[in-house]
Amino acid sequence: MASETGRQERNDLDGERASPAQIAGPLIDRLRQVLAAQSPVLVAIDGRSGSGKSTLSKAVVEALDVSGSVDPMVTVIEGDQFYAGGSAQTWDSRPVAERADRVIDWRRQHRLLSQLRSKGVASWRPFDWDADDWDSDDVPLRTEPIRSVIAPVVVLEGAYSARPELHGLLDLRVLLEVPAGVRRRQLLEREGEAYRSDWEARWSGAENHYFGSVMPPARFDLILGVDDSFVT
Repeated sequence: MASETGRQERNDLDGERASPAQIAGPLIDRLRQVLAAQSPVLVAIDGRSGSGKSTLSKAVVEALDVSGSVDPMVTVIEGDQFYAGGSAQTWDSRPVAERADRVIDWRRQHRLLSQLRSKGVASWRPFDWDADDWDSDDVPLRTEPIRSVIAPVVVLEGAYSARPELHGLLDLRVLLEVPAGVRRRQLLEREGEAYRSDWEARWSGAENHYFGSVMPPARFDLILGVDDSFVT
């Protein structure tokens, strides 16, 4: 698919706060256009931590899934299930470029997307965030695998989901841009103050490198801009 960057410049309507469905509007329109010519469509919804990528993905599901249909229109794969794991000490010892490259196991994501395209089904063992030793260098994966079946639209959502190594398997690369204040507020509400201090010290630089050098906005097919009115 040819890269044609689009931007949703304004997301408040008549002074009201934009809903996730309104934010997702340009993406949903683009998906409907592409679906008229091909299926499946593999989409990456990328963006910095706390930007609302999961909420945006849910809005896509709600807009495209047909009520009463047996087969879903959209399959969503959560990118943080592919967290590479490791202790805080290990991550802090790595330069920001290496953190950005290794934080998400994109090789497993590549294998998953390849299997969905070629076989129509794929399975993987996600990172176990509930494990007592989830932040150790012994990477815990859940025992029971997740199984995914191809759908007309497959969404891989999460930070680093549109990285260059996956471009050959992706039909649409979407960037969700959110002001830093909104992201931090949402991270605080979700994770708490301690998480904010740890996250900013460890991962902010990695995201700056990724979105500044590896995947700057010009490399995305669609950019959804969100102003201070956005709430998840």
